[in-house]
Amino acid sequence: MMNLVEFWHTHTPILSILIPAFTAFFLVLLGNPGSGSLAQDWRQPWRRGISLFSVILSLATAISYLIHASSGQITVYQLSEWTAPFGIVLVLDQLSALMLVLTYGLAVPLLWFASKEWDERGRYFHTMFHFLLMGLSGAFLTGDLFNLFVFFEVLLLASYVLLLHGQGKARFQLGIHYVTINLLASALFLIGLGMIYGSVGSLNMADVGRLLPTLQPDQHKLAIAAGLLLFVVFGIKAAMLPVGFWLPKTYAVATTPVAALFTIMTKVGVYAILRVNGTVFNDELGQSIFTACLLPIGLVTSLYGVIGAIGADRLRRFVGFMVLSSVGTILVAIALFNTAAWTAGLYYLVHSTLIAASFYLLCGWITSQRGEFKDHLKVAPKMKQDKVVASTFFIIALMMAGLPPFSGFLGKVLLLQATANVPYQGWIIGIVLLVSLLSILAFTRVGFILFWRATTPEADPKKVACDVYQKLPDQAPPRNDKAIYLLLTGLVLYVACAPTILKYLDQTSHQLKDMQAYQHAILKTDDKNEVISVQPFDPNYLPETKYGGEAVDPNAHYIPYAISQATLQGEHISEYKQRQIQQQQQHRNQDHHADDAKLKPMEQ
Repeated sequence: MMNLVEFWHTHTPILSILIPAFTAFFLVLLGNPGSGSLAQDWRQPWRRGISLFSVILSLATAISYLIHASSGQITVYQLSEWTAPFGIVLVLDQLSALMLVLTYGLAVPLLWFASKEWDERGRYFHTMFHFLLMGLSGAFLTGDLFNLFVFFEVLLLASYVLLLHGQGKARFQLGIHYVTINLLASALFLIGLGMIYGSVGSLNMADVGRLLPTLQPDQHKLAIAAGLLLFVVFGIKAAMLPVGFWLPKTYAVATTPVAALFTIMTKVGVYAILRVNGTVFNDELGQSIFTACLLPIGLVTSLYGVIGAIGADRLRRFVGFMVLSSVGTILVAIALFNTAAWTAGLYYLVHSTLIAASFYLLCGWITSQRGEFKDHLKVAPKMKQDKVVASTFFIIALMMAGLPPFSGFLGKVLLLQATANVPYQGWIIGIVLLVSLLSILAFTRVGFILFWRATTPEADPKKVACDVYQKLPDQAPPRNDKAIYLLLTGLVLYVACAPTILKYLDQTSHQLKDMQAYQHAILKTDDKNEVISVQPFDPNYLPETKYGGEAVDPNAHYIPYAISQATLQGEHISEYKQRQIQQQQQHRNQDHHADDAKLKPMEQ
């Protein structure tokens, strides 16, 4: 048991990536027939069982991470035992632990719901589901900018397939747009990374934050420009204006469980903005430009989203615009750049993700009971479960519009309190309150069309309309209503446990501001207590490799600080390199003794 616990603590951050990765690989090896044969395939129960077991295990792992991180400890996992910034590291802190719990807390009820019927509408649903979770986990845990790009691509590749799940012309058309936009964003991401590496010489987040203030003016401006380019990329992922017009229509054509799952993907962009632009590029110049851009963008996005919701002609697009508005509110919190606002923003982020997923599930329920009217906001006959659906819609509307006593209201109150003594306080408070008022009007319009003005169903059995109505389902799609109730119960508990949660989020915000703690945990120092990082480029320097012969390495004495003892004593470190390390360490020790000898004792 002790060995198991030790193994768990040693390999803590990587397990949240490996569990969905190995699950996805195993599901691929299990095989998959055509989508029309999945319902009769003997392996389908195995796929569902393995998939559900994996997400439940991942949720338990994420909760253990949250408990572990709540002490304020920053856990660093070195892949291949190479220390940062030369090697790839995963960093588990309070923010990444929170995002992992949110991801898997959302994934469990959605996968349980999808495993009843929705997963039979296309091949490799469960495989892509877990690849998406793998990408999300990696994006939340990585401490390296390039690997943030890698995990972004993993989750995007999976999202391309999931978006087309169930097939259909509309999904294919908007899928092309979605892929094109994200390919453009990926190209900009790579360009930004190249600019950062060219100016800073490192891509580790903690190292970039440390080196940024030390750069020459021209290099510093180039690095800040690269950071702003990444801000645009993350803004595309988060669907902020003016690069977020794609979201309402794209999410509207996705299948119900996929659309609900995609609500966490916009939060990846928000997370990246907070993690990278909010903490790495946070020197005086970077912060001034960043906050000057982000605050108006957040306010406009929030306002545009709710105005678009008022004019939406379909319920799914209505939800997409409300998601857009919630993203704007979170960006306003980030732009205020104080810990109280970040605490409010993180609290609202969790709320907006869960309530939007609940609303997309409700869209599936409503669509199934409206027949040919589907989710179009047109007057139609009453649904057979009119009272239950209306009650559920009413609760979701109260939560999403930010009315008391629910978590949306608390999140906005905390945000308004955080505006004290900040510029443009009146504008921020006015727009946030205006958005809440317009949200109430938007939900009132939708409820009026769907329920209040709904007509009496045709009762004459001789008419076709009566026969069509009788064929509509009497109950919600399997597990649809139960999945909604699970998420809404989670939101009720979320506001009931608000004091404990807010304490954790406040600690998270303060931890994010403490870049010295990240640098101390992630980066290594030499015997002079100087951080081992980038070295000046020397075109004549030829590093020694296993098969490249022997070459003089003036930096050989840094090797023991950059790799583990096991690797240092392994076969890949040649005897010639070992001698160089020992000789250079002896010379440095002699220099230290010589410097000490030059110091004269103070006269009595």
